[in-house]
Amino acid sequence: MSDDRATPAPIDAVPLRHPWRWVTAAAILVIVGLFLWGAATNPAYGWSTYREYLFNERVLKGVWNTLQLTVYSMVIAIILGVVLAVMRLSPNPVFRWVAWVYLWIFRGTPVYVQLVFWGLFPTIYQNIQLGVPFGPSLLHIDLQNLSFPFLLALIGLALNEAAYMAEIIRAGISSVPEGQTEASIALGMSWAMTMRRTVLPQAMRVIIPPTGNEVISMLKTTSLVTAVPYTMELYGITSREIAARIFEPIPLLLVAATWYLAATSVLMVGQYYLERYFSRGASRKLTAKQLEALAKEQIGEPHP
Repeated sequence: MSDDRATPAPIDAVPLRHPWRWVTAAAILVIVGLFLWGAATNPAYGWSTYREYLFNERVLKGVWNTLQLTVYSMVIAIILGVVLAVMRLSPNPVFRWVAWVYLWIFRGTPVYVQLVFWGLFPTIYQNIQLGVPFGPSLLHIDLQNLSFPFLLALIGLALNEAAYMAEIIRAGISSVPEGQTEASIALGMSWAMTMRRTVLPQAMRVIIPPTGNEVISMLKTTSLVTAVPYTMELYGITSREIAARIFEPIPLLLVAATWYLAATSVLMVGQYYLERYFSRGASRKLTAKQLEALAKEQIGEPHP
């Protein structure tokens, strides 16, 4: 039986030329080259000072303190964010109202103002007493005689970040269709197993990208803890301590920028692999078999 369908002639496609792309790319390369040459030959940048302090012991200590602030703050913020997200989704109106007020306050005021407040916390609350009401005091703490700027900076960053993480987690959980939860419950899964096996793995596709951005943002936000004041992180040591002593702020700012770029680059790589891990099975690209089946449908051939 002859095939009535004629084989279409191959298309001789000629790619469209874009000469202005090459002209624009060449112009950008020239501008970047001129900028780099000017920066390399400009004595105001103080490259000798930059090389001297790039791996300085004090600077490395500041990098370590910055990483600690970032990690500890994000861990606390994620835990508290989960609690706030559950409260926001709770049918209990009191929980929803408390969570909403928390988010309203901490998202509606600048983080720098909040850090200043936490720096003044020992002045506002000079003494903390715990005991029986109208009775003897069991515990008395004099905050003015204590020095804990790292802890105050950690609390300030974590409480502010928790408000943003709560909305990210709530959006991720809400993105999972309710039918997934209903099907899991119908299969006999408990609520905890449903969240662990069904809801959270799918919600992570929505949660991971903004959470990675928040971690990178937190790393840079640590430069604001000088408002507490806590000056032992990277920016505080380079700009407040070393630069003020040698009167060369520009090379020390370049040192801080280099370490921030290095840390954020590592975090971006980690974010990429996390996104790829949790996006398994949700690729928008068609497989070879799917493409073959689609082509057969277009020409009217039956499926095997």
